[in-house]
Amino acid sequence: MLRWADVDWERGRLLIRSPKTEHHEGKDSRLVPIFPELCSHLELAWDHAPEGAEFVIARRRDSGINLRTQLLRIIAKAGLTAWPKLFQNLRATRETELAETFPLHVVVAWLGNSQLVAAKHYLQVTDEHFAKATHNQTHSGAEISEPDGKPVIRPLRDNEKAPEFPGLSVTCRDMHTSTVAEAGIEPARPFRNPGF
Repeated sequence: MLRWADVDWERGRLLIRSPKTEHHEGKDSRLVPIFPELCSHLELAWDHAPEGAEFVIARRRDSGINLRTQLLRIIAKAGLTAWPKLFQNLRATRETELAETFPLHVVVAWLGNSQLVAAKHYLQVTDEHFAKATHNQTHSGAEISEPDGKPVIRPLRDNEKAPEFPGLSVTCRDMHTSTVAEAGIEPARPFRNPGF
């Protein structure tokens, strides 16, 4: 239901109206940036819009049209396999991308959910997170995985140095070859906090 009147070209923002949450105070609409990847498509739509057009998307405005069915046709025509929860996963991917760059309170304000809902239903752990955590940022998920998608984990070669991480007193190789005594690593007697 995005209207051209809701597009603030000068400030680079869209006013998104939310009939689903309008009965909650202050939740009837939200402002969203016109992201660079959206801007060229929006400008093209503006250039092709008939004079006096009210809505940004004039086609498929009938509430009886099933957008999921149409998206499934587009995915099949592209030769791809549909993923589960089509629209929810598209939203989850974008929310995860935005959370990489912007504080979560900003992201949820733009997308119209809460931090709790974002964490529970939308934010994802990606192959890029693993690559970054292991200082292997030059590899994409495809490069560090087998064809079946399982991650490749290989032992260090004899002449290969284990990675060292700031703040750790031992290297990864030391951790893999060390043993824990039968007594374990916990204190011999329970810790008692005198304040309780």
